[in-house]
Amino acid sequence: MSFCLDTYLQQSDDYEILLSRAGFKDCAKIIKEKAEEIVYINAGEKILGVRIIGIPPIPVGINPKKGTVIISYTKPCHGTAAIEIPVEEEDIGAIKEVSIDD
Repeated sequence: MSFCLDTYLQQSDDYEILLSRAGFKDCAKIIKEKAEEIVYINAGEKILGVRIIGIPPIPVGINPKKGTVIISYTKPCHGTAAIEIPVEEEDIGAIKEVSIDD
C-alpha cells in the first residue's frame, strides 16, 4: 500500500474533519450517520498506513460514489476525530479484506 494517512494529513487539505476532540462512541455515531456503507474492524488493525484504536468493533464508513472513507483517527495530545478522506479503490478493497462480521 502506498497510502500513508499521517503523511497525507500533513501534506494535503483534501479531507474533511467531521468531528474533532471527541470520544470513540461519538466518532462511531458520526461514521454510521454519514457513510453509505459500514464495515467493522478490530482494534489495532492497520489501515491506510496507521493502526486504528477504539472500542471494538470499530466502524469504518465507505462512500463509494464519492471515493472516500470515514475513520476515527486518534492522535496523541489532539484526541480522536472522525475524518473523511479520498482513497483509491484498492484502499477500499484492503479495508474490506480486514473487516469482521458485526
